[in-house]
Amino acid sequence: MQKTLYAACALAFAVNASAQLRGPGQPVQPIQPVKPGLFVVAGAGANSLVRVTNDGVILVDTKLPGEQNYNALVEQIKSVTDKPVKIVLVTHHHADHTGNVDRFEAAGVPVLGHANLAANAATYNNNPKPAPPDQTYEGRSRTVTSGGVTVEALHFGRSHTSGDSIVFFKDLKVVALSDALTTGGQGPLVDYAGGGSALEWKKVFEELLKLDFDAAVPGNGPVLTKADVAAYAAKFNTVVDRLTELVKKGTPKEQLLMQLKTDDIGWAPRVPAIDGLYAELSGK
Repeated sequence: MQKTLYAACALAFAVNASAQLRGPGQPVQPIQPVKPGLFVVAGAGANSLVRVTNDGVILVDTKLPGEQNYNALVEQIKSVTDKPVKIVLVTHHHADHTGNVDRFEAAGVPVLGHANLAANAATYNNNPKPAPPDQTYEGRSRTVTSGGVTVEALHFGRSHTSGDSIVFFKDLKVVALSDALTTGGQGPLVDYAGGGSALEWKKVFEELLKLDFDAAVPGNGPVLTKADVAAYAAKFNTVVDRLTELVKKGTPKEQLLMQLKTDDIGWAPRVPAIDGLYAELSGK
């Protein structure tokens, strides 16, 4: 298990470029154990989580769209169990997580996501456009039970998007963070077009760290410890606080990044578009 968070992590606060939301281009990777009964499949988009129960599989996220990716993901699942996928949880609307929702639904598998995810999917500018989940939940949580195993989909507020779910495998003390935390070389992205928020993201980390977990699976990258998540959240909060203070002092938008100090925390911010961030921090 990865014991330390990457020291240098790019931080992107405002993005609406689909290429940056689709995840890495590598193919589906061999399935790897996280804890007994729980596995992760990397590649072809975001990490997918496979929870094997006595009744079947609870799957989290479905890779980038495409029959090849779908077949490869199913093949990896079949390498650890002959039981069928009973339900799919999708963590937000971007195609690297929802790309094969249509194929699982066509196979008769129910797909669950937050109501805001479904709303975002309707206006998502992606080709092909992922299918929306056929089941949604509102508010803070939805519990899914299969084969005596209970898994929680938790919505703590806006962060990467307005429809993010964190998936809590309470019995194993594992959380699937989706892109609330991703270490695959890209850092956190606030998708303002998808309802994301830098300020609410701080509250999401606060709620997340109240959970009893000792392993965390990010949207991309290796398994982390709770200490890694806390360290990441502290750096994120520091950057947001410093940016907020600069905005309050009247720093012009075009000078915001030049005046932001990050060398002491080892983060190099990468902001392809700053309009959404500046508007949020200035309250406009």
